[in-house]
Amino acid sequence: MIFSKTSRGLIMLGAISGFLSIILGAFGAHAIKQWLAPDLMSVYQTAVSYQIYHSLGLLLLGLIYHHHQNSLIRAAGWLMISGTVIFSGSLYILALADIRWLGAVTPVGGSFLILSWLLLAIGIRKQAS
Repeated sequence: MIFSKTSRGLIMLGAISGFLSIILGAFGAHAIKQWLAPDLMSVYQTAVSYQIYHSLGLLLLGLIYHHHQNSLIRAAGWLMISGTVIFSGSLYILALADIRWLGAVTPVGGSFLILSWLLLAIGIRKQAS
């Protein structure tokens, strides 16, 4: 089965993101748990959870794009990548460096994640028409 460049890219980035989320989750559970305040540990765990969910989403998007290549599904993939980096990344930095103003950036990433799922639904619907 030959995947397009976009499909391969989405699948590869999903796999890398999943790999990193497991490492970051283990780091949070074992290395920093004792020195991170409980509220910041909760923020860190949220970052890990959203990263792993959206890593799986990227894998799924890569497979879907392989069968249904349209611009909406491709855009959903890039929004999911950007959203994961901004959402989880800002939460990781907030938790580890206690930089509270980064909380204002997090909703931008969350909005990208929401839009990515909506574009996927619209893209699949468009494909069915």
